[in-house]
Amino acid sequence: MSASPDSGLSAPPQTTPRRLLAELRGPGVVPRPMDARALAALAANPGCKRRALLDGAGVDKSVLAARLGSPAPFGQSQFAIVRGNSFEAKVKADGGRELLRLIGVEDTGEVSVPDLAAAGPEGRVARTALALREATAAGTWALLDHPLLALEVAGSPVYLEPDAVVVHPDGGWTVVEIKSFPMIDGSADAAKVGAAARQAAVYVLALERVAARTEGARVAQSVLLVCPKDFSNVPAASVVDVRKQRSVTRRQLARLTRVDEIARALPEGISFDVVERSAEELTAAVECVPHQYAPECLAACELAFHCRSRSRDAGAVETLGRSVRGELGGLTTVGAVLAAARGEEGDPDDPAVAALRRARALREEALAGVAACR
Repeated sequence: MSASPDSGLSAPPQTTPRRLLAELRGPGVVPRPMDARALAALAANPGCKRRALLDGAGVDKSVLAARLGSPAPFGQSQFAIVRGNSFEAKVKADGGRELLRLIGVEDTGEVSVPDLAAAGPEGRVARTALALREATAAGTWALLDHPLLALEVAGSPVYLEPDAVVVHPDGGWTVVEIKSFPMIDGSADAAKVGAAARQAAVYVLALERVAARTEGARVAQSVLLVCPKDFSNVPAASVVDVRKQRSVTRRQLARLTRVDEIARALPEGISFDVVERSAEELTAAVECVPHQYAPECLAACELAFHCRSRSRDAGAVETLGRSVRGELGGLTTVGAVLAAARGEEGDPDDPAVAALRRARALREEALAGVAACR
């Protein structure tokens, strides 16, 4: 029986998005909080509904991957963590003298370093916002060491802690990202710089929320990346434009606010409860959510090995990389690619099919030449 406005029957209450995601995670499972690295990884693969849903629901993907039989050796080594902490301490020593020098401030006596200590994350977020407003109103240099910012993601607050934020006398706010990978001859590894830029873009978005309520404040759309120079421990800096990464991340965060739409499309009874559900049930649940695997996922997602295995079993061309996938057009499986190259399938007028057949012909011609030389 359906309810109508005149029937006197009330419609059944709709499950709120937060409650729906909690049910998917499991009633007895504590949600895993997101951080800047997780949000940056989402921006790196915005089309993956599987990661969006699991991260939005707070599912611990490391535990889930282990239950699925595909644990990922994920995370930084202890050596890298210690080296990174040591380099950051050097950059910020003596009131941030080295860091301020890289920005162009020679007299550190003109720079205030406010105390950001407060009780709990909410208190630290409020204290950070107050320090930013006071420094902007004063029109002086200020260095905020490990400020705490907040973003709302899928209805829940996510707390973010950049390495530093510099307030300029003109009201500009600049995010500082300190990394321990080297900057050789003025440039660093492109993949590592890209990952750092995506992470910094998350901080920029969070800062913009505070700037919107601060008169005279503006957040720089470029960040200061500080790395060791060449093979030394001397800090060097590079300005990295993060406008593109910021736009992608903002779209992905907006998409996460609608993650309940992905959840409502799942079959009834699906759960990612890593405590109560069996490995078979968890596997079935994960396979209900579409994914977009790419080799880059191996460095950013705990479920990458599971998704790669499934993609290989299906013969998906995504396992060869996004660029290969883009070149092959409508050929979505390795089997279809090989059949098109042999002339068994595919439209001869399709440029991808024509290129495959030409490549196969050249390969056979080369092999024939080698055989004739023997």
